[in-house]
Amino acid sequence: MKYESPKKILIIEDDTVTRNLYVKGLQAKGFDTISAENGITGIQQVQEHVPDLVVCDITMPDMDGYSVLTMLRQDPVTAIIPFIFITGSCTRGAVRKGMELGADDYVTKPSTLDELLRAITTQLQRQAILQRWCATKFQEAQKSASADKTSVLNYPQSIFPPVPQLKKVFDFIEAHYHQGITLCDVAEAVGYSPAYLTNQVGRQTGETVNSWIVKRRMEGARFLLQNYNQTVEQIAKELGYQDVSHFSRQFRQHHGLPPHAWRKEHQVGHCRMGVRA
Repeated sequence: MKYESPKKILIIEDDTVTRNLYVKGLQAKGFDTISAENGITGIQQVQEHVPDLVVCDITMPDMDGYSVLTMLRQDPVTAIIPFIFITGSCTRGAVRKGMELGADDYVTKPSTLDELLRAITTQLQRQAILQRWCATKFQEAQKSASADKTSVLNYPQSIFPPVPQLKKVFDFIEAHYHQGITLCDVAEAVGYSPAYLTNQVGRQTGETVNSWIVKRRMEGARFLLQNYNQTVEQIAKELGYQDVSHFSRQFRQHHGLPPHAWRKEHQVGHCRMGVRA
């Protein structure tokens, strides 16, 4: 099965022949496939590339597959990556241990490429269904929150999607969006490289870190324009913009109107005076 956007698969296998067989076979099926010869390298590859799925042998030197899975499930960024064990042991105890640690499937050796491909396809389909479900629930929650607002003066509900793995990212943006932060500031705060964070946020939300920062600023801008009698220059400064023209351009790009015109159309009653406490 081929995907319009190639899915990235990581193969962690210490046997060179088996590893190369899986890599070449999956590449021939349209997957973007990377590999690691042991568990330690495998962990590094996951952190660097954030694959869509991991296939991992159990019996390996230095770090076995159980340890690899345990480390991935402890990291919020990698915890939801589908994980398939490939193993020569199919005893109930081995399977049970893997499942308790969070494995999604088992493929026993010797196995054919078709068997591995079916397991991978099944897990990717399940992941896609889960992501669509989460997106739908988020949209429903946003609509419900909007419908339940009893006052225009209520502070905006969170615009961020409920993705547990990105909570630190969105919490930092929420706390500092008005301070002129950038991707690099967010990445440093949560302990990841800008490239790694961009990859993760893009996979989980379809947006960039900077776009979420701008969206949060625009949410704040709408609230201030609608409820406070501050000038556009004051609002721009409060939202972290050093240049009011930059703020006005971004606002117009998102709303189709400059801030002054938008305010005239959306003000309700009398604005509060001054800056928020």
